[in-house]
Amino acid sequence: MFDNNPHHHPHRTIRRQTYAKKGMVATSQPLATQAGLDILKKGGNAIDAAIATAIALTVVEPTSNGIGGDAFALVWVKDKLYGLNASGPAPQKLSKAAIKEAGLSTIPTFGLVPITVPGAPSAWFALSKRFGKLSFEALFEPAIRYAEEGYPVSPVLAKNWANAHRAYQVRLKGGIYQEWFETFSLDGRAPKAGEIWRSKNHAQTLKNLAETNCESFYRGALAEKIDDFFKRNDGFLRKRDLESYAPRWVNPISINYRGYDVHEIPPNGQGLIALQALKIAEGFAFDSPEKSSDLHRQIESMKLAFSDGLAYITDPDHMKKTTTGLLDRAYVDKRRRTIGDRAMTPAPGKPEEGGTVYLATVDADGNMVSFIQSNYMGFGSGIVIPGTGIAMQNRGHNFTLEEGHDNMLKPGKRPYHTIIPGFLSKDGTAIGPFGVMGGFMQPQGHMQVIVNSIDYGMNPQAALDAPRWQWREGRKIDVERTMPHHLIDALIRRGHQVSIAADDTLFGRGQIIWRNPQTGVYVGGTETRTDGAIGIL
Repeated sequence: MFDNNPHHHPHRTIRRQTYAKKGMVATSQPLATQAGLDILKKGGNAIDAAIATAIALTVVEPTSNGIGGDAFALVWVKDKLYGLNASGPAPQKLSKAAIKEAGLSTIPTFGLVPITVPGAPSAWFALSKRFGKLSFEALFEPAIRYAEEGYPVSPVLAKNWANAHRAYQVRLKGGIYQEWFETFSLDGRAPKAGEIWRSKNHAQTLKNLAETNCESFYRGALAEKIDDFFKRNDGFLRKRDLESYAPRWVNPISINYRGYDVHEIPPNGQGLIALQALKIAEGFAFDSPEKSSDLHRQIESMKLAFSDGLAYITDPDHMKKTTTGLLDRAYVDKRRRTIGDRAMTPAPGKPEEGGTVYLATVDADGNMVSFIQSNYMGFGSGIVIPGTGIAMQNRGHNFTLEEGHDNMLKPGKRPYHTIIPGFLSKDGTAIGPFGVMGGFMQPQGHMQVIVNSIDYGMNPQAALDAPRWQWREGRKIDVERTMPHHLIDALIRRGHQVSIAADDTLFGRGQIIWRNPQTGVYVGGTETRTDGAIGIL
């Protein structure tokens, strides 16, 4: 995990791992990394740096997250790991009956219907209040500067922005979407790589949040603007939904995988899938990333865990199956015994009753943060609150209207959530934060980087660079173009329906920082599939 053996695939751009002693910030955007690094240089800790970085990312990577999104965090402070769930519930007015009255048979992807209460601003202040060193307002300064002065758009960001803009021109029709086009267009199109994009409204909103400890979003002027917009356009979200919201501190869930403890946020997030998949996979010996039987068994383990997760994960207050039951050794062993030499079409088991930015920060005192926030599906719902720059998420799209399903839509209920931060420790000592963003790829990415790190001994950069796969449904899987052809052929012979994806951004974008327990030195890796960057002290 800490060696210099790069394990790079010859078709991947080689980026060497990065070492640091006093601090490190790893993100998908160089300017966001710089924001976090500036905070560390000012005397802030890893928590301050994570918050500043997250706020900056709402400006410098709006294709993946915004002020109107959700967030989760795992925080290591003084030899203890804390979890924060800042995902929001469905509005009180949003119900299955209300959707049917609106003439809809499913929950739409865009528009006012799929918008749940945004939790990201609450996460920033909750983390700062509990663990931060610097003033909360100081953490907004880099982001406000980027929004006011503008910044040059980076290459992968430009590509994603252009793809979204083209799709939205076709799919977003009507006056409620006009603000999105006014906010995120440059001369009627997406900004190109190297062009300057700025948002004065975004800057003003960030100033307001900084001055009010984010109270304005939930109980002040911004809440009034959100409420007014939804009332005027017959939406479901109201100020009372915002006023009653608060993030939840939670106990992380974990499993031991070959002597290491892998930690995730408990449901409603899908981190449980990564843990169950790893426990199923642990029953097999993985010898080499070039071995087709290794790859086949990892895919089959993930399929079993995902089928359980999609059936049972939702707001924990509404889960019929418990996390303990889904991770129970006897149940996991039973699931593993269904894996053979051929690809299967998975189905949920029966245990006992019971679109995204990821960042990692560490500091000289050993504090570490694994943080993720997102609007979902890129820009989210396509709704921007006029005059604010606030792009609203569409997390409600993950609810189902199927009667009796654990994840069926109900007012005040939180949906199945895709974004998950990860953390690794060993014998009570922190190894560090890791994460792979990207919708339903996330638990699959978590599993793959952990197997790469622990089973194959790859350093953080190599673990991220290695070719990835993604299970879609049934026996369908996508693989990257960098996947060795002999492995692809072997999977096909085992009955997998394999597609070679043209776009490697479909396979997630990750960051890893490990701490060597012997030397205290940090070693980090950042994503080569995007504009990733690492800053060090």
